Amino acid sequence: MTDTARARKLAARVSEVVAETLEKRIKDPRLGFITVTDSRMTGDLQHATVFYTVFGDDEERAATAAALASAHGVLRSELGKRLGIRLTPTLEFVADELPESAQHMAELLQRAKQRDAEVAAIAEKAQYAGDADPYKKPELDAVDDELDEDDNLDDEDLDEDD
Repeated sequence: MTDTARARKLAARVSEVVAETLEKRIKDPRLGFITVTDSRMTGDLQHATVFYTVFGDDEERAATAAALASAHGVLRSELGKRLGIRLTPTLEFVADELPESAQHMAELLQRAKQRDAEVAAIAEKAQYAGDADPYKKPELDAVDDELDEDDNLDDEDLDEDD
């Protein structure tokens, strides 16, 4: 087994080589607006998986997949020349689902934002079910009466306490 750091470095190099070869060397008209997003290599450096996205509809994606399949040999031979390793890895192309999942997440976040705005609008119009201030407070009149009674103590009561 090889070092995973080496596999990551080679995977990055595979992405660069494939993207550059697709741009400069492959002249297939079926090849749409393609972007190589990522690549991964197995630990033994025998297999490389290249992830790509295509701007366009399903027909353009299918045509690009067919163009990649037909250019498979050219891409692999270019990898063999430019990687400088003993065995040239096999290539597998996988359409990346990242843009679709990102779009789905954006739609979910937009829906959540709308629902939060609806809840905030409802909360502004809400009224308390009971009193506005549910805590019991002593009545001021009763407190004042108690203070008046304490002030009216006789001097005799004070002398007895001493």
